[in-house]
Amino acid sequence: MELDESKYLYLFFLLPLVVLLFLYNMYWKRKKQKEFGAIESINKLSPERSIFKPVLKLIVLLLALVGLILGLVNPKIGTKMETVKREGIDIVFAMDVSKSMLAEDIAPNRLEKSKQLVSQIINQLGNDRIGIVAYAGSAFPVLPITTDYSVAKMFLQSMSPDMVSSKGTSLDEAIRLSATYFDDKSKTSKLLILISDGEDHSEGALAAAEEANKEGMRIITIGVGTEKGATIPLKRNGVVESYQRDRNGDVVVTKLNQVSLETIAKATKGGYVNGNNTKQTMEYIKNTLDKIQKTEFEATQMADFQSQFQWFLGFAFILLFADIFLLDRKTSWVKKLNLFNE
Repeated sequence: MELDESKYLYLFFLLPLVVLLFLYNMYWKRKKQKEFGAIESINKLSPERSIFKPVLKLIVLLLALVGLILGLVNPKIGTKMETVKREGIDIVFAMDVSKSMLAEDIAPNRLEKSKQLVSQIINQLGNDRIGIVAYAGSAFPVLPITTDYSVAKMFLQSMSPDMVSSKGTSLDEAIRLSATYFDDKSKTSKLLILISDGEDHSEGALAAAEEANKEGMRIITIGVGTEKGATIPLKRNGVVESYQRDRNGDVVVTKLNQVSLETIAKATKGGYVNGNNTKQTMEYIKNTLDKIQKTEFEATQMADFQSQFQWFLGFAFILLFADIFLLDRKTSWVKKLNLFNE
């Protein structure tokens, strides 16, 4: 069972308040009755007044409130787990989140442009499974292989240079970590889409790509940035405070290294595309995906949850309607039974 609007559960705190108001009202009535005379005499003047009916009306009101609250909460019930057969490929997105990706030679900056590209690629996928890796000086697993695209987009938007503490850009670690996402025993096609400005501060990216090729991986690299380059603004609350500097105190100018990205892609018989042109990038990725062989695999899913709020609201309205006919006087047939010694 799943609760659609669990925030309304706090309304259950109203129930004790209603009971307290009822008890106070009973106390106030009894106090006023004593001011007019003895309780026994007042009861003789109103022999048809029921002692139990007010309590019954309270119970009906409480049950109606419970029904209304549960209706707002909207419990959902899923019937069963079902296994769905899909046909697709496994794709891992390796996102460069190093500080150089904050350069604004591509609007709004390289990192945000990368997020836009990946999001649009995900939008045009069908039954493929996807995972996400973040990397800078080291690589960090963000999202394991999944078919839940909405969750993937949520994680994608949260990515920033603060995710990875190591400075620099290590393409080889990104490739090796991405390789662990794929199942070696599976025959599903394996694709790594690596998005970066290509500035690699480590050695061994080509060797890592050759290892990936032996494992049946194909790598597509997407370059983000310009060969002219740009400085790296350091902002606080959206305002530029300074610019990234090197050890000598000189302002760093980061440039797109297209050759590095092309070399990695060629090592796996993949391809390179300049991500600055969104339309061109989407067409290239679509054509590439269409040519990759799709494999059938199974994915276990929960069957659709069905809303149950209507039952609780219906129950509540029936009780509220019945409460209209619950008068304070005694019911004749109950009076004959004398169940409550009235």
